[in-house]
Amino acid sequence: MCLVLLPATGLASEPLPAITAKSAIVMEASTGKVLYGKQATERRYPASTTKIMTLITALEYGQLDDVVTASENAASTEGSSLWLTQGEQLTMHDMFYGIMLVSGNDATVAVAEHISGSVEKFAKLMTDKAHVIGAVNSNFTNSSGLPNENHYSTAYDLAKITAYGYKNPLFAQIVATQHKVVPWPGKDHDRDLYNENKMLWLYDGANGVKTGYTDAAGRCLVSAAKRNGIQLVVVVLDSDHMWDDSITLLDYGFTQLKQVPVINQGDILKTVRINEGKTSDVKLLATNDITIPMADNEHDKFSTVIDAPNKLNAPVTSGQKLGTVRVMYNNIEVASSDLVADRSVEKKSFFGLLWSSVWGFLSLVFRNA
Repeated sequence: MCLVLLPATGLASEPLPAITAKSAIVMEASTGKVLYGKQATERRYPASTTKIMTLITALEYGQLDDVVTASENAASTEGSSLWLTQGEQLTMHDMFYGIMLVSGNDATVAVAEHISGSVEKFAKLMTDKAHVIGAVNSNFTNSSGLPNENHYSTAYDLAKITAYGYKNPLFAQIVATQHKVVPWPGKDHDRDLYNENKMLWLYDGANGVKTGYTDAAGRCLVSAAKRNGIQLVVVVLDSDHMWDDSITLLDYGFTQLKQVPVINQGDILKTVRINEGKTSDVKLLATNDITIPMADNEHDKFSTVIDAPNKLNAPVTSGQKLGTVRVMYNNIEVASSDLVADRSVEKKSFFGLLWSSVWGFLSLVFRNA
């Protein structure tokens, strides 16, 4: 088993939060930095927080406009439900809201069978994708989170998975949705879905993610909030007071970080020589601001890498992309900006090139005289 070492204390000198959860973590999403951890690499049953991985996998392997037909197997799935009936059809997109807002186990089975042919094959996709993300201590045997001794994750892995999910705008939109109306074929009214994640109403800036409960797992919650451009993910597993624990950890996390400007739009980051141009060089400008959440003691963990040539042949157009600057955290890319030419450079005419050659030759002669 591969374990990730996590800090036993926070990044600042403030007292560590007191919580009831058996396992917990606070992670900053863009960098993956861990601000707090408690038994965060201990394998535990994830219950319905599993559905975060279900959604990510389905977003990447499914098609939003596909029509998903609920099988008898899907319709008879135990536990929390979207109340699908055998043969009922909904779009994949609508199924996603049924999965994340009301934790429909039946909807996860219908989606899994549609994409992979069976829940078992889909669960293999989930596990493989989780490992690619870096959640290497997770294994999924189903799409719903129903108990199975071989179905497990960790607080760290669930935070890592969720942080990855926020790179997808549709993921972010779905998990932040408080209310959604979804068709109910055969009924004279639609489904009114209200998100079971109370954090969306309880916490300022809350924008996700998923609740979970089974007798084996206890009360579980993956929550998230964004303030001042800082996206935090908090996981509490087997918690006596999951809402209070999550609020406490989010509050703690936001005290640990501040936004630090790293690159400003228009910054000159490199000069490139231009061969055969009417001007000898162009300057490369950043096209956007980059601001990174940092703790006071970790500025040396960040670096920038510029990918751009040292010289180019004319012509060059103003605004032409000529490179990229990447911001690295512990040698992992966390942000980037295109680099563009600050001006146009025309290619010299034939006579201009000829004169440059003559002048170069004469200069060489005079230097050696």
